[in-house]
Amino acid sequence: MQLYLAATPDRLDTARQYTRRLVHVACRIGEGGHLLSRPLPPRLRGGLLSLSDKNAPPLPQPMPLCRELLYLCTQRHFSGVVLDFEQPYRNDLSILCRQLERILLSSGYRLLVPEAYATATSRATILLCTAISGGSLEERLSEAAAQFTPQRLALDLQRLAMEFPLPCPSGNGTPLSLDELRQRMAGRPVFFSSELCARYFTRTQNGVTTFTLFDDGDTMARKLALAQNTGIEEALIMLPEAEDLLPELFPSAKKERS
Repeated sequence: MQLYLAATPDRLDTARQYTRRLVHVACRIGEGGHLLSRPLPPRLRGGLLSLSDKNAPPLPQPMPLCRELLYLCTQRHFSGVVLDFEQPYRNDLSILCRQLERILLSSGYRLLVPEAYATATSRATILLCTAISGGSLEERLSEAAAQFTPQRLALDLQRLAMEFPLPCPSGNGTPLSLDELRQRMAGRPVFFSSELCARYFTRTQNGVTTFTLFDDGDTMARKLALAQNTGIEEALIMLPEAEDLLPELFPSAKKERS
């Protein structure tokens, strides 16, 4: 399994202690459809480049942005672009995916897109989020592999830490910080869900019962193993959300430092 670690420029030193497979979280879409980038180290070369849709303005003409991304990949020897799109689906960004796929792949670069934009592309790698709160992760991976082929898939290995009211018809929970998770979990029995491939516990306070799902190093490793069994050979994880788990996820780096 090829596990990529996504990091902002100021966290590169930490990320490099664990892997050379890096995703550089540095770019977003600016006004006029131009590329906005955080300063990158002058000698930085290689890895993947991440593009965020946070606060992205309308993009009537995606071609200038495509050209700017291609230029940056060429100058920095990036192997491709990861579209880190977390906002609701937008048609203009779907058009960007389509045009960016054509430009990057024809020049020998990769494109990785979130599952919501999978139908906008025909050859790009599709990122599957592993932070699910219902159903079966194994079935989800198998169904995606049957639809797209395992070679077109990579895991978006998001760390799950979420609290749900019981009952929860909407399926929407409240994200927890690691400190909040530890406080709620203290002294409570914790169980493992083989369907969700995550740990969970319940608690009742002031007459309200909640159900909390979360990941640790073991559940993240199990998710990677499930993906490999499906034929998926790539995954991305974000620093700093998993910083305390990196020694478990990158055991070879731990051995090298010891």
